[in-house]
Amino acid sequence: MRIAAPLLTLALMTSAAHTAAAAQDALAEGRLGLYDAREFRATTGRCSDCPTPPQALWYFQDAAITVPRSDAAGFDPALSAQDDVKQWVIARDGQPDAQKPALIWLGSPQQADGARLDAEGRTLSFADGSRSDFALVPQLPTNVSWFNADSVRWLQGQSLSLRGSADADRYTARTIWPSSFDIDLAALKPHPLQAGETLAALVRADQGGAQLPASSRLLWERQPGAAAAAVGKPVLALMLNGAQGDDDEAHGGHFALATGLMGEQGRWRDWLVANFYNLDIHSEKGIVASMLPMDAYLTDLNSGQSWYRPSWMLVAVLRDDRAPRLVDQGLARVFNHFYRHDFSYRHATANCASISLDTLRALGWGLPLLGPTSKAKAWLGLPWMTVKDMSVASGLQAYEYMMAERSGLFPFAAFNVAGSDLVGRLATGHSGDSGLEKVLADDLEALIFVRVPQIPSSRAFGREPVASYEEYMARVPADRSQWIVRPAPPRDFPEALRDPQAPKEPLPASRRALIVWLAGLAAVAAFVLSRILRR
Repeated sequence: MRIAAPLLTLALMTSAAHTAAAAQDALAEGRLGLYDAREFRATTGRCSDCPTPPQALWYFQDAAITVPRSDAAGFDPALSAQDDVKQWVIARDGQPDAQKPALIWLGSPQQADGARLDAEGRTLSFADGSRSDFALVPQLPTNVSWFNADSVRWLQGQSLSLRGSADADRYTARTIWPSSFDIDLAALKPHPLQAGETLAALVRADQGGAQLPASSRLLWERQPGAAAAAVGKPVLALMLNGAQGDDDEAHGGHFALATGLMGEQGRWRDWLVANFYNLDIHSEKGIVASMLPMDAYLTDLNSGQSWYRPSWMLVAVLRDDRAPRLVDQGLARVFNHFYRHDFSYRHATANCASISLDTLRALGWGLPLLGPTSKAKAWLGLPWMTVKDMSVASGLQAYEYMMAERSGLFPFAAFNVAGSDLVGRLATGHSGDSGLEKVLADDLEALIFVRVPQIPSSRAFGREPVASYEEYMARVPADRSQWIVRPAPPRDFPEALRDPQAPKEPLPASRRALIVWLAGLAAVAAFVLSRILRR
């Protein structure tokens, strides 16, 4: 169901209302994560003088992006992504430098704060007394859900921060950030995990709490009042997004890392998120892997996570920005490799969770490993699924899923592993003598758990993600033909942009296993044939 045409049209007319006093250049002031927004300039992927790998620009040819005015993050083209991060952090003795992400997907040229939407969803009013017609960016043809009357009712009474574009009498919104998402720091009281309580239990409560109000819980603080005094402090956040309610290929959820400064009144819409996503497909929601502001990540009308599933976040408030800068700069280097296709996105072994956790480990955070789901099932599943589905690709995929490190396979497991390590080990001062985990343990001041609801729309409500292969299979229909699947056509990367000097990816373990099976079958066949010939 879509909202009535008067709300959606981009040609709504008003009286003498103007947005000029309310809207401003998105880079005129404020922040992009840890950085002053004025340290960046707006452009598109067609720019000819950007300090950005051309492969990255290719994905955003007509999109609004920002690039740093100086000190763009680099990379070593001769090394693999994580080896590059390891060498970079060792060379700097575990200390960040002045580098900034070489590309941030901004999406919209203007922003406006303090807006309120009228009950009919037609008009915006601003704190300075100005008014404006309200319009939405076009819905992507492949996006199956959209803003509707339920969205208007949910947004009523809230102060809204918008990204979009303004003219004399209309504001066309691309992102809509509600004030209810902000963290009420003054209201936080210490509420640590109780005996037997876990982060996973908080995520699973009320089936993810997609329809509950946003909430925050202070799990730990070094000194009384540390959380209340968090405004202006640097943060490192672990973000988990839930299962979608109408996509059986999306029960695993999504994982991301975010950095920034805690804003006034607990605002966090301008934190910078590292969103790893498959570059070789066209997302039905228009998602492109990138570093982008949190409001674009969660509330972009087409691609925002909060429009189609709930989310959870563990926020580490820090006294110094060393740790989040290390993470931010390490991720920026990995993105440079990713856009060049030095490595491919793989759902089992190089997805949003594993790339993020591998980067944290490369920076010196000794996150625990959970091991594979089952080595025996991996080896037996390869021939079984190959024969069952009459597809070698199916057998290889089964091997990869069963053999993959679970903390990198499932976003929920990644969130639980990193979050539990923060709450249970680093918060108690137990860390190594160097690396990212040492810096985190030294600078950690508070840990806040945040639950972000799903914004009502025409989309079905989501829930908590699965944390195991068995849980996944129990949630989807046994007959795969009954799965709800959103098509994602392939996106071909231009061969001309590939660097022949880039390091080659190692042969996937599933291919090596296939070779072992084929060699074994060939040996058996040769033995049987020799016995027959002897007879």
